[in-house]
Amino acid sequence: MDVLVLAFVAIAALYVLWRAQTVLRYNWNWAPVWGFVIRYDPAKDAWIPNLILSGLWTTVRMSVWAAVFAALIGGAMGMARVSNSLFLRLVSRSYVELVRNVPPLVFIFVVYFFLTSQIAPVLGLDVWARQASPEARAFVEATLGPAQHLPALASAVACLALFEGAYVTEIVRGGIESIDRGQWEASRSLGFTRWMSLRLVVLPQAIQRTLPPLAGQFISLVKDSSIVSLISIQDLTFLGNEVAATTTRVFEAWIIVAVLYFVLCFALSRMFARLEARLGRFR
Repeated sequence: MDVLVLAFVAIAALYVLWRAQTVLRYNWNWAPVWGFVIRYDPAKDAWIPNLILSGLWTTVRMSVWAAVFAALIGGAMGMARVSNSLFLRLVSRSYVELVRNVPPLVFIFVVYFFLTSQIAPVLGLDVWARQASPEARAFVEATLGPAQHLPALASAVACLALFEGAYVTEIVRGGIESIDRGQWEASRSLGFTRWMSLRLVVLPQAIQRTLPPLAGQFISLVKDSSIVSLISIQDLTFLGNEVAATTTRVFEAWIIVAVLYFVLCFALSRMFARLEARLGRFR
């Protein structure tokens, strides 16, 4: 069966290539696009990343920061969803329903323009970026990217974190509620408070159960991050579009972008699979 499936995929790929060559009559030319992936720097006498790889690195940094804040938001809201406090349950439920029932494009535009016009000036990120010391600028550029792009990147991270945090909330809630009630009762019989039972007994078991969906959500976050290219964040999608427009090699540019997204997401899926297998040994 595996051989048949692989043969079918190979035949389908060859058919697509044949149709592209005979019907579209497209003249493939990868040379102009490869120059935007990596280039030779005579001053350094070495090959260095160009626009597309720089956009890939921006996507990785942005996704990591957004995942960290989404995990914090989702963890807090997930525990609020199972809280005894009606107020906390209402707040977390309202947040989840608001985010899940608004299109991501609309949500990102609303949050981005609100943060850019209201929050960013209060925080003074643009002023700090201009007046920061060389050491601080070097640290920011290593972890977040160019300092002059910090306000826009902070808005993009906030948008992604708030959007993905709603889905993490439901994953955390489901993980906690999947733990048998006997675990709560047993910890209560030992004199644990509800917070102690949650922290010491329930959450360690829930983390193991929620790891697969959390891993899938993080991979989805990497793919969903492409939408912030619409607010001029210079990520992989934005720069891929610029390269396609500059070189007029649309298929070549977007195929390279797609391959880079696939490699990144596939590497993450394998990494999370190894982590899940390792955690499974301790069950």
